Amino acid sequence: MKSATIPDPTPDTADRTASLQERAYRLLKAMLEDGRIAPGERLLEAQVAKAFGISRSPARHALRSLCAQGLLDEHDGKGYVAAGQGGPSPDGPLATLDAIRIQATPQWERIYKEVEQELFIRVLFDAVRINEKQLALHFDVSRTVTRDLLARMHGMGLIVKDDTGHWLARRITPEHIRDLYEMRGLLEPQALLKSLPLVPDAQLRAVRDNLALALEGPVPDSAAFDQVERDLHIGILSFCPNKEILRALERTHMVFGPTRYLFHPFLGVPVEMIQAALTEHLDIVDRLLRRDGGGAAQALHEHLKVADDRWLKRFEIIARTTRLQFPPYLAPAAPDRS
Repeated sequence: MKSATIPDPTPDTADRTASLQERAYRLLKAMLEDGRIAPGERLLEAQVAKAFGISRSPARHALRSLCAQGLLDEHDGKGYVAAGQGGPSPDGPLATLDAIRIQATPQWERIYKEVEQELFIRVLFDAVRINEKQLALHFDVSRTVTRDLLARMHGMGLIVKDDTGHWLARRITPEHIRDLYEMRGLLEPQALLKSLPLVPDAQLRAVRDNLALALEGPVPDSAAFDQVERDLHIGILSFCPNKEILRALERTHMVFGPTRYLFHPFLGVPVEMIQAALTEHLDIVDRLLRRDGGGAAQALHEHLKVADDRWLKRFEIIARTTRLQFPPYLAPAAPDRS
């Protein structure tokens, strides 16, 4: 029996926040619909739990959900039987399930995106203090979960602890953005040159396809824009063999946060800015496909110089918008004057 592992999906997919029972249900439903579990074959809670690497409780809930849909029939003491021609029999053969390990999504990951969005929108206005107790109450999770979430954000450089031991997200100032883009301008072109011999053509073509799709419509949505940003500045550059350059660049990735939420109703940005950025990305990727490393690195350098001004223009637009209400776990903090 082959064993496979279902990798954690990306944060933008529905499965990212799906429970174990939901994911088990989807797997079993697919197996029933495509014939891998044939009509009349039996399923047992313990069998499903073992095959998927989960406890019996989510396995039971998944099986009962399939019964409610008429895809299975429950027979006390003899498990569940796949519905089909001839009617279900509790004496049918046991279904064969490949071992497909469902990886549990840590609880902190289920709330990460919402907390990140709330932070990124507000740090454009103020430094923000995070109340760990209120965070746990708001999402109805344990303090252990909130500590894991905050530790992750701290590791990414999104938050720090102030002198009193409170978690703080510093305000994103124009000066900070200029510093980050200066660092990117120095390191990213070199990382691109080093990545080019190692990045597969198939990946470059996939990046170009994403760009073409984003440029087709009048206004790309925030997910599409965020994807093409990461395709180039994180995905392609990840092939750079100099890991010290990549570690240094990780500190600049916070600039992608507000970009991810550009299309929030309070963060209106002219469409021309977005389309110009996408066109510049396309030029860089086309040069990479032609294996013109020097030209691509120079184009990336010029893109980052313009992107700096573009980011700050967005900052000016956002600074003129109405201040937002804070969720109960966030509050304005004194400006960081360090």
